Amino acid sequence: MGEMSSFQLGVIGALFLSVASSVSIVICNKALMSNLGFPFATTLTSWHLMVTFCTLHAAQRFNLFESKPIDMKTVMLFGVLNGVSIGLLNLSLGFNSIGFYQMTKLAIIPFTVLLETIFLKKQFSQNIKLSLLLLLVGVGIASITDLQLNFVGTILSLLAIITTCVGQILTNTIQKRLNVSSTQLLYQSAPFQAAILFVSGPLVDQLLTKQNVFAYNYSPIVLAFIILSCIISVSVNFSTFLVIGKTSPVTYQVLGHLKTCLVLTFGYTLLHDPFTDRNIVGILIAIFGMGLYSYFCNQENKKKQADPLGSQMKEKDAAPFLGPQKEGHEVQNLNKDSVV
Repeated sequence: MGEMSSFQLGVIGALFLSVASSVSIVICNKALMSNLGFPFATTLTSWHLMVTFCTLHAAQRFNLFESKPIDMKTVMLFGVLNGVSIGLLNLSLGFNSIGFYQMTKLAIIPFTVLLETIFLKKQFSQNIKLSLLLLLVGVGIASITDLQLNFVGTILSLLAIITTCVGQILTNTIQKRLNVSSTQLLYQSAPFQAAILFVSGPLVDQLLTKQNVFAYNYSPIVLAFIILSCIISVSVNFSTFLVIGKTSPVTYQVLGHLKTCLVLTFGYTLLHDPFTDRNIVGILIAIFGMGLYSYFCNQENKKKQADPLGSQMKEKDAAPFLGPQKEGHEVQNLNKDSVV
């Protein structure tokens, strides 16, 4: 029971850190990009990852965590894949309407469920699927205002969905199968993610904004917000890996939509953004779906604990917000630290 309570506290802490840091960085970046006119999102993300790696390297040098070597091929492919997915999501936003971009983000959950069902043989109960459907409907009502399709934007969105889903599934799978912590995996992969975005970021941003990041006039207030954004990003990146490792990719996406609802709410209360009855109804439906998701996941985990042998033979993806996840047969002693 003590170990279970410790796990639950760890999950609660990871979820709280993820929500708090993500909402904070959204508010910071909105001020930086909308109010101060700094539009280079992809390049900024590369700086985030560089600062994250430097912070983790300093922590490792002070023995705050132990670095664990991971197969170089696995780390490189994983890091490049995550870097590419970030670039594709930014391109998708640039080539599509806001509404279609929100549809792209919503599509990540069902596509993740599909991939895990086909390739990882995971099974999702009808209750879980129903709760996810309610969540997606609620977020869609609250955030989607227009849908404008174009061929290039649609292709970019499909590629963004695929790379994001695969990257998040690998984040969970690598941590479990290779028995590495979220900190160890982030430390090993962050340089490759930063490198791919550092090279491609200025090109992507120039394509989207018609401006050169190196010719931008950096005022002291802009530099201050960039530094603040990079500091917050350390917590964002760390909590992302932590949440996916402790729960599942689907649970992380559910949490992401909770952040969307919170950002909409904070935007109305703090920044006085437009807010309609449609937004309120959508947020309430989404929160209800999240509550059902967490409840059904907890119920299924209780069944697993009562019948551990059955849960190992028939594993389900039930990673609740506030309940432990049984790793089943996924954590095995492998002969080689590689999953790619």
